[in-house]
Amino acid sequence: MTERVGELRERLAEVVDLRNAGRLLQWDQQTMMPPRGGASRADSLATLERLSHEMFVSAETGRLLEAAEADLNGTPLDSDDACLVRVVTSRWEKARRVPSELAAELAHAGSIGQEAWVEARSKSDFAAFRPHLERNLELARRYVDCFDGFDCAYDALLDDYEPGMKTTEVAALFAELKAELVPLIATIAQRPDAVDASCLHGHFPIARQRHLVAAVVERMGFDGQAWRMDDAVHPFATSVGSADVRITTRWDETYFASGLYGAMHECGHGLYEAGIDPALARTPLGSADSLGLHESQSRMWENMVGRGASFSHYLAPLVAAEFGNGLSGLEPATYYRAVNKVAPSFIRVEADEATYGLHIVLRFELEQELIEGRLAVSDLREAWNARFKEYLGLEVTDDADGVLQDVHWGAGLIGYFPTYALGNMIAGQLWEKIATDMPDRDERIAAGELAPLREWLRENVHRHGSKFRTQELLRRVVGGPIEVQPFVRYLKAKLRDVYGL
Repeated sequence: MTERVGELRERLAEVVDLRNAGRLLQWDQQTMMPPRGGASRADSLATLERLSHEMFVSAETGRLLEAAEADLNGTPLDSDDACLVRVVTSRWEKARRVPSELAAELAHAGSIGQEAWVEARSKSDFAAFRPHLERNLELARRYVDCFDGFDCAYDALLDDYEPGMKTTEVAALFAELKAELVPLIATIAQRPDAVDASCLHGHFPIARQRHLVAAVVERMGFDGQAWRMDDAVHPFATSVGSADVRITTRWDETYFASGLYGAMHECGHGLYEAGIDPALARTPLGSADSLGLHESQSRMWENMVGRGASFSHYLAPLVAAEFGNGLSGLEPATYYRAVNKVAPSFIRVEADEATYGLHIVLRFELEQELIEGRLAVSDLREAWNARFKEYLGLEVTDDADGVLQDVHWGAGLIGYFPTYALGNMIAGQLWEKIATDMPDRDERIAAGELAPLREWLRENVHRHGSKFRTQELLRRVVGGPIEVQPFVRYLKAKLRDVYGL
């Protein structure tokens, strides 16, 4: 490392420290903050965002970037230093177009909006939430207006979560995905009684659920000395460094799968953060660049592992031992079929793998219409309900299970939703590659040996942090860009097994 690259790293370390402080305040807001703390928390988050933004976009940061780039002479393009300069330059060029006061306003409104969402969802009251969503959309449009290099307004927002990807690319992938999902779901709908999921429903004391979940996430790699798990209205994961990982889940006494698979999903995110190379700590490379890649990890652990036939051999006896009574002697095959039952449902985070993609397509379309002004917030509830009926065949009668079910719009995270379905696609590609590289993958998972899978992911995906964009990392690992068909092959094979198609 040259002296000038070292100077750049020192400045960026302070920016990362400020942003980590913000993440810690956001974590606390969703887990432990008293209900009346929202206003002061929004002020604190806005101040931290303004300070970190000003430091990052300053002319001094630009000078250090220019000097560091001059020192790279002959440095391999995939070295830590070369990647740092390249990634930070790209982010700096975008961020410096955004006024610091606007960055602070976005942080403030997102914090206030999140608290408003919690209250509105608890009362199923979209009207109470509406002004906060209108405020977040107004600020998002002002944010978009800061840029002139994107093809459409939504591109500027999507780029924050999936750098370099275009709305048209996502739309094409989603069209292909939807064309595969719709007939598959229709075929399965003709066999509504083929799978019995009654073992997932009943009375499951929260204390016993916590014990089960703790055992499963520890098997995945949860480290009690560097991680913690808490409760949240909407499950999420965050970190303030690879040795300080926070995950959450939520509990339902009548349906233990909610807490279990929510925790496995968020633990998948946590493993990504914990697996990043320590050499990238306190730099912008020390966290994931792509939420599509991040979601590929959570969706893989939740579904391909957690709801897979192999892990069901390990998990079914744990479930039976923990809850007993009617579950005593629960067969792995029975459990496997139950957790993979396909049935349209209201709640995205609990949707089966086949219908899940339609939830994302719906949100992706509505977000574009909202940000482009083709759909007014006053009409969103009706638009949501109509499209939900069209795509999933269900009549929405409760806003808490409809337009208010996700935290993202309240928190100002517009452009985030596509990454969930992109994550499924990427997970499908990685899953095929893992099967090739690890021929005994399924046998190890059936035995509860999850460390080999975790280490493969750490070596091939996690350790790189933000060094490479999604398409470049995929090219290195699987030999090509994001594709739909590997996920479709995986899903059809699973559902053929479950439904005897």
